[in-house]
Amino acid sequence: MIDYTAVMQTELDRIRQEGRYREFADIRRIQGRFPCAHHFGPEGEREITVWCSNDYLGMGQHPDVIAAMHGAIDHAGAGSGGTRNISGTTHYHVLLEHELAGLHGKEAALLFTSGYVANMATLSTLARLLPGCVILSDAENHASMIEGIRHGRSEKTVWRHNDLADLERQLQAVDAGRPKIVAFESVYSMDGDIAPIAEICALARKYNALTYLDEVHAVGLYGSSGGGIAERDGVADQVDIIEGTLAKGFGLMGGYIAACDAIVDAIRSTASGFIFTTSLAPVIVAGALASVRHLRASTLERAAHQTAAAKLRGILLDRGFPVVTNDSHIVPVLVGDPVLCKTLTDRLLNEHAIYVQPINYPTVAMGNERIRLTPSPLHTDEHMDVLVDAIDHLWGDLGLRRKAA
Repeated sequence: MIDYTAVMQTELDRIRQEGRYREFADIRRIQGRFPCAHHFGPEGEREITVWCSNDYLGMGQHPDVIAAMHGAIDHAGAGSGGTRNISGTTHYHVLLEHELAGLHGKEAALLFTSGYVANMATLSTLARLLPGCVILSDAENHASMIEGIRHGRSEKTVWRHNDLADLERQLQAVDAGRPKIVAFESVYSMDGDIAPIAEICALARKYNALTYLDEVHAVGLYGSSGGGIAERDGVADQVDIIEGTLAKGFGLMGGYIAACDAIVDAIRSTASGFIFTTSLAPVIVAGALASVRHLRASTLERAAHQTAAAKLRGILLDRGFPVVTNDSHIVPVLVGDPVLCKTLTDRLLNEHAIYVQPINYPTVAMGNERIRLTPSPLHTDEHMDVLVDAIDHLWGDLGLRRKAA
């Protein structure tokens, strides 16, 4: 007899022994007061400051977004009614897809229930639509891209992270007549480094490969209208397929792709991850539409965001913390030990009312455990001072190193 419960418990015990058991903080954000939230713990409810949200601009709390969502509830009710193929395409979906296509300068866009699903469904479907396809994947690509490639069952090669010479070497090794897809990200979420999009696209064109760019940590945050790094660098027209999310810079939930009509329609018509799932609720889509429209017109949030990120990074570096330096908005501070990383974040929450989640394996490689700070335009100078002073105290208390990375 197999004791299935014991098998599960053994695995959980192993994860705990490795110091990477994950616990969720029970919080409720305070509407209109981001980055403040209420934390529900053993001692009851108390107010905390959130420093690890991917709602990078606080758009999930923006008055225009909240108003649009209230309006959608009043006009359309709660649910979408089903899959997009049955009864789940609402006018909100149509408007948002049109807005997203315009944002990226593409002919069409397609909504998914999350960025994870968008990557998994699109990449796996592309592999099936292109018999004999080879997908060339950056070594640091997100788990959703890796899963999509795996489910497509095409041949895959992995090129060294952001290494143009290695990418070209691998492109040269593929028969010229085979379909090829170069899959990569713009901003890599753990180290915050940025891909050389123009150069990657030039190599893809040289070897007749399709380009697939994940912009989830950049849409809303970069470019004159929030179109991401590709828009900022003036190369969006060189990317065949742009994948993005509504859950980070735009502050809601959902994912999408933007591309030419034929590619989008082919994914819409054949991707099981799109066809067989209930569509996003109108209230979510309406809020996302308001957020995208606002950020296409306003540059204030993006400018303030970059200022906040640069300021926090500078303060931490001045104090000698091992910050992973980059040109993006993400501020990672290396700890290098899963137990100490968890202890640090537990004490930040319990002793200083500061919420930061530990980043451990498998999100990062073992030995690269870190805290990942995400300053927003709504974090004040006082918030930063309290955070850095708390980290400074605990860092010394835990005996952690202070050599800059």
